[in-house]
Amino acid sequence: MTPIADRRVPPVEWPTVLLCLTIYGGWVALTWFWQDLPAAVIVGLGGWLVAWFMSLQHELIHGHPTRHQWLNDALGFAPLALWLPYVRYKHLHLIHHHDEQLTDPKLDPESAYVDGADWAATSRFGRWLHRVTETFVGRLLVAPWRSVWELWRSDVAQILAGDRELARIWLLHLVGVAAVTGWLMSCGISLLAYALLVVWPATALTKLRSLAEHREAERVEDRTAIVERGGALGLLFLFNNLHVVHHNRPALPWYWLPAAWTEQKPAILASWHGPYYRTY
Repeated sequence: MTPIADRRVPPVEWPTVLLCLTIYGGWVALTWFWQDLPAAVIVGLGGWLVAWFMSLQHELIHGHPTRHQWLNDALGFAPLALWLPYVRYKHLHLIHHHDEQLTDPKLDPESAYVDGADWAATSRFGRWLHRVTETFVGRLLVAPWRSVWELWRSDVAQILAGDRELARIWLLHLVGVAAVTGWLMSCGISLLAYALLVVWPATALTKLRSLAEHREAERVEDRTAIVERGGALGLLFLFNNLHVVHHNRPALPWYWLPAAWTEQKPAILASWHGPYYRTY
């Protein structure tokens, strides 16, 4: 078999196309039959599908499944999670991939750390909230709402300060939200029910993933984690549990990451001293 390093990414990545069809089809079916499904199924299946969609958006940002980025972006634009504009996520995540800035709270928009001066100015409640968010339970219960609030607060402030490009991004996003809301209403689903039963669990799952992805270290190459056996969560996160491999080769398709880890594991572990977890 050809080593991963020597493979050429095909012009159309059909496993990712199939994943797109599965997620969109599953979401439409879930919402269409919502009234006939028990709440546990809605939470489990809905949370999985929308979290999977957010993982898919991450894949699309990195140039998959086609060589036409406008088409990839179109596939990820639908605001199934409601709160995060795809274009905004794309912009912030590509900044995050400037690896020399990883975990720096001033430069890495996905950093879980807080600058010392900002920490000193944070209230006692704010410090408690931050500490809670960096726990397993906090990632599931608190982090989704905190992420929404902090993004919205920051973006509204920038828009009010005159950022027209950000205003345009949010305007287009709200058009998409209106379309999703219209579909939900036609299925007899309230926006509050969808937010509580689907968006919250989905966002909680994505926040659980990011809890184990990065850690501050002196060497840049030691700041990214590996969760070697992701299990079902590995599939949900499109194998981003193998996060070192993704940061080393962000253009690799998600379904090549396990094979790439198997091939590169001895070389990576020989010189790397980052966070390593056997499972979630």
